[in-house]
Amino acid sequence: MTTTPDVADYTPAAAPAPEMPDLGDPDSSGEDSALDPSAPPSASKRIRVADLPRMVLPPMLLGGALITFWYYITRIVLDETRRFLLPYPHDVLQVGFLEWDKFSIILKALGSSAKVAGIGLAIAITIGMLLAMLMSQAKIFERALFPFMVTVQAIPILAIVPLISFWWGTGQPSRVIVCVIISLFPILMNTLFGLQSAERGMHDLFTLHHAGRLTRLRKLMFPAALPAVFAGLRISAGLSVIGAIVGDFFFGRGEIGIGQRIRRYAFQLDGEELLTAVIMSSVLGVVVFWTFGLIQKLVIGKWYEPQAISG
Repeated sequence: MTTTPDVADYTPAAAPAPEMPDLGDPDSSGEDSALDPSAPPSASKRIRVADLPRMVLPPMLLGGALITFWYYITRIVLDETRRFLLPYPHDVLQVGFLEWDKFSIILKALGSSAKVAGIGLAIAITIGMLLAMLMSQAKIFERALFPFMVTVQAIPILAIVPLISFWWGTGQPSRVIVCVIISLFPILMNTLFGLQSAERGMHDLFTLHHAGRLTRLRKLMFPAALPAVFAGLRISAGLSVIGAIVGDFFFGRGEIGIGQRIRRYAFQLDGEELLTAVIMSSVLGVVVFWTFGLIQKLVIGKWYEPQAISG
């Protein structure tokens, strides 16, 4: 006959103590190495330093290939009677950049065009963002305004140059108008796309909390639109430089800009100065594009990282 042990006399066995995970050497951890200034740089920093040659060498190699091709065209393809069309790179450097009397004139004209581009871009940003916010709040505004915005973008600027000169003359205001027309559409469309790209679940959350239109626009839609907004700003910034040069090329009164310099150099067959002015115009566009890229990193770089394809 078996006896049943008394329940009161039963004592459960003690549970085994949980094993602590092996954290390894504290000095090798990422946090301790980040806190220790004498620790070696992290793997991400080493990767970035290692990627510098891969980032710098391709444009340098391509630039060297383009200069070599430039020399080939000037020396082999063009005969001596036509080499004024494409002077040697060292002649452009010597005459256009190193002779200060000529280079200072180009810089002064470039500054005038940069001022026109800045004014036109500021107006285009203001109009584009206001219209985009208006179109994002009601579909009736989007349906009403969108066809006209596409029409303005599709009209060739050369076709409306006479109208612009009739209405605003041939001075600086006409150049600003050209900048606004050329650079308005990208900032408008990118801002509208960004405002409409906020997640539906977040909209439902704001609706649940009875948020108004301005609160929803300020705290949800506009922060979600910032990456697209800055993409539009970078595009419009480059186009504003083009608009300033094109407007200056056709409207010759007032302060002389880089477009008028390009026109004069082409008429006088000054190949070295002409190429210098073209190169400096490109430099202005690149600087403006990179400036807005830097502003984008400062504003949204801490919480937004674009996905890149490795390889």
